[in-house]
Amino acid sequence: MLDRDGPIPVYMQIAALIREQIEKGDIPPGQAMPSEAELEREYGIARTTARRATRELREQGFVYTVQGEGTFVGEPDVPRAPRKTPLYQEIANEVAERIRNGEFRPNRPIPSEKLLMEQYGVAKVTARNTVAFLRDQGWVFTVPHRGTYVNQPEKWPKDNS
Repeated sequence: MLDRDGPIPVYMQIAALIREQIEKGDIPPGQAMPSEAELEREYGIARTTARRATRELREQGFVYTVQGEGTFVGEPDVPRAPRKTPLYQEIANEVAERIRNGEFRPNRPIPSEKLLMEQYGVAKVTARNTVAFLRDQGWVFTVPHRGTYVNQPEKWPKDNS
């Protein structure tokens, strides 16, 4: 339980909770720690707070970040556990879910690559792969020099899983 009104900043409380999980072995060396988006949802915090918690753990030497792949427990020389799903696909799945639930409507833009980079703390190539994956699946279409827009529902993948 977070003490949002106490003297310890929320990001430090979250870092301490994750550090506990690491020390207990709940998140083993080489495993990806929760993404900023996952921390946001789990703790009801802002992206900047999630980013600060991750930075705190990195500065304490509990985790390291690989651009475009994520943040992992342990030292950089610890072999990483392979991701079940590539990061760009995880982000694409989140955006597709937001399309499905009506947050992004047909013929309206999805977040730009730059915004995806900021929101998810990922490299440009990861944001670009996210949009390409959504386009390949039929969720979106891109108009050069205008942006990427949500397709009509009949063009969405039939298998919405």
